Amino acid sequence: MSAQQETRKINKEAIKSATVYSILICISSVHLMNDMMQSVVSALFPVLEQSLRLSLAQIGWIAFTLNMTSSVMQPVVGLISDKRPAPWMLPVGMCASMLGMVGLAFASNFYLVLLAVVFVGLGSAVFHPEGSRVVHLAAGNRRAFSQSIYQVGGNFGQMLGPLMTMLIFLPFGQKGAIWGTLLAATAIIILTKVVPWYKTQLAVHDGKMQRKAAGSAKPALAPKVVAFALAILFVIVFARSWYAAAIGNFYQFYVVEAYHLTIKQAQIPLFLFMAAGVAGTFLGGILADRIGRKKMMLISILGAAPFALILPHLPLAWVYPVIVVLGFVLQSGFSVSVVYAQELMPSKVGTASGLITGLAFGMGGLGAVVLGYLADARSLSFVMVACSVLPLMGLLALMLPKDRKESV
Repeated sequence: MSAQQETRKINKEAIKSATVYSILICISSVHLMNDMMQSVVSALFPVLEQSLRLSLAQIGWIAFTLNMTSSVMQPVVGLISDKRPAPWMLPVGMCASMLGMVGLAFASNFYLVLLAVVFVGLGSAVFHPEGSRVVHLAAGNRRAFSQSIYQVGGNFGQMLGPLMTMLIFLPFGQKGAIWGTLLAATAIIILTKVVPWYKTQLAVHDGKMQRKAAGSAKPALAPKVVAFALAILFVIVFARSWYAAAIGNFYQFYVVEAYHLTIKQAQIPLFLFMAAGVAGTFLGGILADRIGRKKMMLISILGAAPFALILPHLPLAWVYPVIVVLGFVLQSGFSVSVVYAQELMPSKVGTASGLITGLAFGMGGLGAVVLGYLADARSLSFVMVACSVLPLMGLLALMLPKDRKESV
């Protein structure tokens, strides 16, 4: 091979492995808008509890409806998009969420709230698998880092939930949800840049060449090993999502009861938990590309366990620093879990993403219902103490096979 041919080969490989940051930032921004609209639902909980006189169990059902609508549909959408990717689904998902925002603003009873939440959940279900595919195509050889950029957008959107409660919904009430339509409109505008690029990449990567490669690719792991690894991964995601459901949906009520804070003051520790989670997600992706996916997941969930165990027993002054560390460590492994699943199923990126992100939301939603009933039957203190042991289930990550790093 001549020097000129060698140079051309190196240049092609460099282009092939390059990370397209402009697209990553765009799709992460849309993820932020999407998850902000989802956060509107939980941010409205204190308002809906008083205005519609909802019980904690009903609050749990609202969270369950949102999360299960999203989780049940995500793997289905992912499976369909693996066979026939559809860039147009991205703006369609945003339109569904926009309808949900309008419904939330004007819902006059519990059942209309549930109907509005279904539209928000469907919008999210459509967006996430296609969004993950865009990230996969734009990631180059920095997959964990790219996935963390994408997830940071979502986490940042969730983090703004407590601020929305303090600044919008407590002062303006339920009708403040109508501003969420602006988020959907902004997301659709941003997608006018993403969708054409996505179509071009599908023509290159998901045309005949990719289908041929996918059909002839042989998995590095046996099917039984992959199934076992996915089962372990599901349990880890289950533990993290149930604990996150306890904090995200009920911790604000717990600190009001335990520390005699106002609803407005109760948003501060919740905001700190979510803000720290944004930083943890970002740095977790960087570290995972260096030390490996499995190690990062172990550090994440097991490292969070001591802080989760002591949180319900702390005086108020210690709650704030501990919940910051807890949020940072716990969320540092979530985007890594998605990448690990994608590398277990390299020819089914959408399905893998839908299973992990969908499962996380679904299990969190189921947890919200169970925990809501437990809180009504026992106490919020009982729920917080019981959930504090969930991160210990991260010990199962020791049984995961070593990382599978496929070529880009």
